[in-house]
Amino acid sequence: MEQSWRRARAVFAGSLGPPLLWLAAFFLVPLAIVWAYSFGENVGLTDISITGTFHNYARAFEPLYLLIFLKSAWAAGLTTALCLVLGFPVALAITFAPAKLKAWLLLLVMLPFWTNLLVRTYALIAVLRTEGYINITLGWIWTHLTRTEFTPLELLHNNFAVVVGLVYVHLPFMVLPLYSALDRLDRSLLEASLDLGAGHLRTLFAIVVPLALPGIASGIVITFIPALGAYLTPDLLGGPDSQMIANVIERQFKRANDWPFGAALSFLLMYLTFLAVAGQGLLARRRGAAT
Repeated sequence: MEQSWRRARAVFAGSLGPPLLWLAAFFLVPLAIVWAYSFGENVGLTDISITGTFHNYARAFEPLYLLIFLKSAWAAGLTTALCLVLGFPVALAITFAPAKLKAWLLLLVMLPFWTNLLVRTYALIAVLRTEGYINITLGWIWTHLTRTEFTPLELLHNNFAVVVGLVYVHLPFMVLPLYSALDRLDRSLLEASLDLGAGHLRTLFAIVVPLALPGIASGIVITFIPALGAYLTPDLLGGPDSQMIANVIERQFKRANDWPFGAALSFLLMYLTFLAVAGQGLLARRRGAAT
């Protein structure tokens, strides 16, 4: 038995070793280098000296960058709230759909992941631009109803377009964990609530929502974090006043050539990610202990 276990450990180590080496070489080591840059200073056009300074992190809290951080958090928070409001009914409908239809509905939710984000963003530009489908449709309706000229709506290159784009991109991240939580609900609790005289809305808010809280918390975390660090959507859909913190980071690395400051901003986002994941795990542990 002992020899068999040793062989199993050798096979396990042999199969796990190459992926761990790949992860260390191409993810952990570059990440550690960028983290070290966040404590450095530029000493030339291409040279960085690791001095252990916290100046780059302190600079991130200057009013200009702090305002961009807060604006990014506001956009990500609004995106998360809209995804929750829109995604909960979708997840609920998929949960109670017939088995054959459920598979197709889940496929529709996951279908955007099979398309490149850049392609989806340009498709959204075609919908929102001045000569886009929304303005063409509204113009046709307005002209036939009022017989007057229609002024196209400014739906692109502003904060509205950024939020719409973020919701469009991140909605599946909210729907899937919500569906996972709702699909595990004990249907007998819902039937008991309805039999005892509670209406559908009261059953929804008193029974379904509390039982779905783990899925809601997971959906909020995995929607808020990518939305906070979104780069492509605000870059293509936003205007000069719609830039988020990821766009500032990109400028530090590519245009300003200030890698230490860009690294500090990047790791501040990563620290926030760790805090959000740790908070979600702590809440889940407390909820598990309470139940």
